Amino acid sequence: MQNPSINYNPDVLSCLANLSNDEVFTSPALANQMLDLLPQELFRSSKTTFLDLATKSGVFLREIAKRLLEGLKDEIPDLQTRINHILTKQIFGLGITELTALLARRTLYCSREANGKYSVCEGFNNPQGNIFYSPLKHQWENGRCVKCGASEKVYDRSDELENHAYSFIHQDLANINEKLPVKFDVIIGNPPYQLSDGGAQASAKPIYDQFVQQAIKLQPKYLSMIIPARWFTGGKGLDDFRDQMLNDRRISEIHDFPNSSDCFTGVEIKGGVCYFLWEEQHNDDCLIVTHEKNSQISEMKRPLKEEGLDFLIRYNSAVHILRKVKEKEEKSFSDVISGRKPFGLATNFKGNSVPYKSSVHNVKLYQNKGTGYVKQEDIPVNKQWIHTHKIIAPYAVGSGDSKTDWVKPIYAEPNTACTETYLVMGPFEDKQTCENVMSYINTRFFHFMLTLKKNTQHTTKKVYELVPMQDFSRPWTDKELYEKYQLTQAEIEYIESMVRPMTNE
Repeated sequence: MQNPSINYNPDVLSCLANLSNDEVFTSPALANQMLDLLPQELFRSSKTTFLDLATKSGVFLREIAKRLLEGLKDEIPDLQTRINHILTKQIFGLGITELTALLARRTLYCSREANGKYSVCEGFNNPQGNIFYSPLKHQWENGRCVKCGASEKVYDRSDELENHAYSFIHQDLANINEKLPVKFDVIIGNPPYQLSDGGAQASAKPIYDQFVQQAIKLQPKYLSMIIPARWFTGGKGLDDFRDQMLNDRRISEIHDFPNSSDCFTGVEIKGGVCYFLWEEQHNDDCLIVTHEKNSQISEMKRPLKEEGLDFLIRYNSAVHILRKVKEKEEKSFSDVISGRKPFGLATNFKGNSVPYKSSVHNVKLYQNKGTGYVKQEDIPVNKQWIHTHKIIAPYAVGSGDSKTDWVKPIYAEPNTACTETYLVMGPFEDKQTCENVMSYINTRFFHFMLTLKKNTQHTTKKVYELVPMQDFSRPWTDKELYEKYQLTQAEIEYIESMVRPMTNE
């Protein structure tokens, strides 16, 4: 039986945010962290207008209303008049589905109908109030929606099923402005992150970038959104968006959560998440704050683009180390990395389980979960690599956690090839050179430089771009690399905090 002396009323929106769901719900605590970024005088003006562009639980709208109710006490002393003004003139939302629009109305108005008997607002004469939902259709062309890129195969559904044709990115600005007849001072939200493209989840198409771009077109004074952080280095369909963001000096703050569960309890989003503040009048460097668990572990005001790079260096403490490495002007280790499918053999290709009778036909094949044998004439491309000394390393490495993701290289002797499971490093002159290269790969320094671009398990040629080339006539240790690049003790300790020792698992 509950102790009657304990008065505990859990916030239902905090509970909802902790549920496992296809849509990631924002907790009240997170919503308030984002609202704290805004100039607080905005909540002391009866003229400030707010839009949640993808409302789900209505948490942003509720927390904004609470701040305005307090901030406008002097300007509008009567409570009911103040409530009516705030809810009819200042706060707007776009539901991403009919259900979330209903949920947001209940959260903000305490009633599923804005003009219902139990609504806290007396100023509406329609049930939707200022929280809108518009069921729309995708516009199919060649199997894709021309507006959002959704797969016709997946989302061409009957009317009773949700088709995720989100109104905010499917309507022209003129239509949005007609429905929302004010210019917004603040746009805020946690948009949908991706749409299935009919393949595996990892291949789903990102969609949050379109919400950000559409919001900027509405020309607010302030924009704050929480989105996956994979755009820092680009990725599927994100290269143009990354370039736009990194060149936009109106982004004044980015709060980065490399581990998404530090932001959304129990939710894993590869590459982490971030929220940012975009200010119409800002034209300066960006304050980048890194969060781990419940703490801010670093902050630094710096350009979003380091000279010569086309992506964001995630970790503040890494910037000075990178600058020291780049001073050497060495070639990139990516120059000796192959592209995907180095021999033209897919991951599911399996070689013969036993050698062919004629030894001249046998090429040892490194494949998924073991080795096999293949005839040389059956290898489509890069036959010239077969008879060389080389190294192979898995294309998929770990889970995207820089602290534990270790590349585990394999010496591939002459007369070998591999499937798409691996990338090829080399070729090199002899086995000793390969062993020297592998000594370098097995250093923490190597993996630290690798993780500056690696934020998922995929370890492509481009991910190795910041790893510097070395003289491989000799082996390498971390101590020698730290001395070569004149790293301070603090920088060494940072590298070793970011990359744990390799295990034998």
